[in-house]
Amino acid sequence: LLMTRRPDEVRMLMIDPKMVELSPYRRIPHLMHPVITDMKKAEAVLAWAVDKMEDRYELLARCGVRHLDSYNALGRSTILDRLDLDEDDLEAARKLVMAHLRYVAYIAKGYVGYGIPLEDLIQQGNVGLMRSVKKFELDRDVRLITFAVHWIKAEIHDYVLKNWKLVKVATTKAQRKLFFNLRKNKEKLGWMNLDETEKLASQLNVSADDVVEMDARLGLSDRSFHAESDEDYGAPETFLSLEQDQDPASLVEQGELNRQYKVSLNAALAALDHRSRDIVESRWMQDEKAGLKALSERYAISMERVRQIEAAAFRKMQPFLK
Repeated sequence: LLMTRRPDEVRMLMIDPKMVELSPYRRIPHLMHPVITDMKKAEAVLAWAVDKMEDRYELLARCGVRHLDSYNALGRSTILDRLDLDEDDLEAARKLVMAHLRYVAYIAKGYVGYGIPLEDLIQQGNVGLMRSVKKFELDRDVRLITFAVHWIKAEIHDYVLKNWKLVKVATTKAQRKLFFNLRKNKEKLGWMNLDETEKLASQLNVSADDVVEMDARLGLSDRSFHAESDEDYGAPETFLSLEQDQDPASLVEQGELNRQYKVSLNAALAALDHRSRDIVESRWMQDEKAGLKALSERYAISMERVRQIEAAAFRKMQPFLK
């Protein structure tokens, strides 16, 4: 793909959590983003890619086509007609977005306390602004920025929840509400007692148990899988067996080797005639191995002849088992 497509034709995202396999590709011009090694950022980038795919599918459906080739063949004027747009509409939308970028930055600054880079928050807020411009209707009796602020905050909220920790801390509507309000209230209250917990739950219209649970989640931090020092006995890797037969990589490797051995053995046996195969299987591949005398009586030949057939079969099988 890299040898047949120019950077303006193909853009790529590469995720390399091991920081090994994709490092040789870090300088290729086809990358939309430097090779991603942080799993928190990887989750956000993949979520963005899925959103973009859904937008593309919606656009294809509105244009009445199923494939990108058919879409590209329509031409710009035909696409604008099918979308009920004109050049002036696109230019007006661009000017609206550009005119409100400073307000997006102002909103994004309110979320820097979550440990996420400001530029990432601004970028996600810009996505919400563009969505609001797309959804805005002129007959609404509100200004665009009043309508857009909800979309901007919704995109930033979603981004913060996905990237604040590796494990999501808020999945339900009540938990999402608590995530952004509990920290703000705790800055004023400090340690909350039972009465303050119930009061806060009443204000946010959630149960006291939800408040306690979210408070506990916010107090936890992500734990590294690997031990940070020799005295770190609580790391997850310390609970895994160090025996070779319990290593997941070794188990996978051994399973693949067994599969290859089985395939090679079946191919070697298939190359033998019926008598030679029966002698080999009876002598070496059964729980109760047959002796030379039993096989000589079965085929009415001497025991020496059975030994000769066995040796010839081994020589014929050897190329398949290397």
